Amino acid sequence: MAIRSRNKVSVSFSMSSMTDIVFLLLIFFIILSTLVSPYGVKVDLPTGKVHTKDHPKIDVTINPDLSYTINGQLTPKESIASDLRRRKDEVDKPTLILHVDQSIPTGETVNFLSVAKESGFSIVIATDPK
Repeated sequence: MAIRSRNKVSVSFSMSSMTDIVFLLLIFFIILSTLVSPYGVKVDLPTGKVHTKDHPKIDVTINPDLSYTINGQLTPKESIASDLRRRKDEVDKPTLILHVDQSIPTGETVNFLSVAKESGFSIVIATDPK
């Protein structure tokens, strides 16, 4: 004698609850991404081929041997901050054009950027055209 159950189990799966969860997660991450602020140094990257000379700029070069050159003059690393503060008083809109060799460690560049930012300069990183 075969005993049959009156309750039948449905084998179908409803995706509506899964799509609700996905959309809620999407909204959560979109809102979360607007709250995150990066801890980077803001720099003005060059974007065009046209060069303007609105105001005098200070050229700073970090050489492969980690020596600093400001407007063509070799400057000791210890006196960079004082030299930048002195030069800032000489110009109306203090702007630095930073030339960095590719072999320079990123930490060295970031240290200089923090010193320049503390001194009140806006910074433009020079690149070679491709």
